This record gives sequence, structure tokens and C-alpha cells, in this order.
Amino acid sequence: MILKDKPPVHNQLEFFIEQAEKARPIRTAVVHPVDHNGLMGAIEAAEHGLIDPILVGPEAKIRAAAERDGLNIEPYTLIDVEHSHAAAEKACELARLSEAEAIMKGDLGSSELISAVIHKTKGIRSDRRLSHVFVFDVPNYHKPLVITDAAINVVPDLMTKRDIVQNAIDFCRALGIAAPKVALLAAVEKVKAYMPSTIDAACLCKMADRGQIKNGILDGPLAFDNAISLQAAIDKHIESEVSGDADILLAPDLEAANMIAKQLIYLADAKSAGIAVGARVPIILTSRAETPLGRLASCALASHMVHHPVS
Repeated sequence: MILKDKPPVHNQLEFFIEQAEKARPIRTAVVHPVDHNGLMGAIEAAEHGLIDPILVGPEAKIRAAAERDGLNIEPYTLIDVEHSHAAAEKACELARLSEAEAIMKGDLGSSELISAVIHKTKGIRSDRRLSHVFVFDVPNYHKPLVITDAAINVVPDLMTKRDIVQNAIDFCRALGIAAPKVALLAAVEKVKAYMPSTIDAACLCKMADRGQIKNGILDGPLAFDNAISLQAAIDKHIESEVSGDADILLAPDLEAANMIAKQLIYLADAKSAGIAVGARVPIILTSRAETPLGRLASCALASHMVHHPVS
């Protein structure tokens, strides 16, 4: 049996932006926007009607950055704090008080912001582990593809993977996918005692059967080829609801997820956006190398989560 490829669709991130522009801008604490990338990203998102920014950081540095780039920040709230660490703490306080619906990384390290988010008393952690989701628009894949976790959890154990999967499922449901399909990746598609990723994949599937993971369709272990390609699954005699139609790819660890993500961007011309999920509010966690489209799309994804919460 030979399957015909579906025509490529390559405007998926733009679609998320267009949908979010129709909604109310979300109140967003922008942490330490003291340089071009952080401040420009926030202002661009505000001008598209995606966010209503609260600029949190040293006032003098923020105003100097705005002056360098010719940006008008007068319409936006500015909260003066001493340094980046204080800005991260203040953003979390605003989220705890429901004065901010999302947090956006400005010009500080991701680890510094995440440390504030997960602080036991001053942070905004939930009962789940924080994780990261990348959303990809890949030219030769027929729908948006989520890869997790490529940014936060380095070597997740089974229960951490359970949280990562549930976070990704809830995220996809906020985007309108009723029952996201999750491919649990490994190097092979059979359970091998000497390959922990295959054992974790099998356990996660059984956890879904027992209701420990909800509202998704899981299968694994699956190698990358038979997760993405139904033809590859057929050739290997794999019967799966997920093969060739995955919404989410769970990588075995951060290194694998990060390499898959970078390969899609730099070798497959994929467009990407990403946010951190699992806290009380979505966290727009863009890198310094992010494109303007990626920054806007990341804000749009956070908007979808705010306007379409799932239980």
C-alpha cells in the first residue's frame, strides 16, 4: 500500500496569531526588557493586540532601550525594580495576585526566570512539573507538531514525563485539539529491557489506560519514522492510531528533544514558537535568536491558553 503525501501547509503559526488577534490582549508581565530583543518583542506583540504589557525592570534601562530603538512605551505600565532577579520575582507576584495573566521573558537568562517561577514560596508553581512545548510548522507535515521537553527538564524520570505529557495534552486542548495524539519516542518501537526510554513509553501508555494521564491518545515506544510517517509504520507492521498523525512528540530527554527541534528549524525550514507550561500562568520563553514571527506566535499561544483554559 502506497500512501499519497498530503499537500504541505505552512501558515500554521500565522493562523494562531490571526485567531489571537481577534481576542482581548492578555495582561503580560514582561521581565527585564532592557535591550532590543526583549523590549521590541513585547512592543510588537502589543501592537498586534496580543498582549497588554507590564514592563518590569530598572526604569532607566528600559527607557534607554526604548530611546535607542525609537519605541514609544508611554501607553504601557512600567514597574521599576532594581535588577533582573527582582523583576522575575515581581512578575511572579503579579501572576499570584491575578494582575498578570502571562509572563514574558525579556533580556535575562531563562534559568533565572525559571528559578523565580518554581520558587517554593514566591513562585507560581502548580502541582505539576514545569515543562516546555515547541510548536512547529513543518512544510511537509500536515498539521502543527508539538515537541516536548526541549528546554527545562534535562533527564526526566517516569513521573516527570507523566507531567510533561499531561502539560502538552492540556496545551493542545487549549488550541482546540480535543484528544491530542502523543507519540512516545525511542530509538526502536519495541520494549527493550536495556533501553529505558522504551520502558518509560510502555509505562506511560498503561498510565493513560488507568486514567493517570487524561484526554490524550498515547502510543509508544515509537521510533521517529513510524511516529511521523504512516507508511513507515505500515512497512514495519505497526498498527497505531498515532503513527503518521501525531500532535505531540515526547522525546526521551532534553538533549534529544533539543536536537530534533534544531534540526527541524535549520534543515527542514520549520517555523517554531514555544512556551513553558505547567505553572499558574503560561510563560513566553523565547530565545535571543527567535524570529519576530516566533515571538508573536509564542504570545499567541499564551493567549490561546488564557482564553481557553482546560480542567
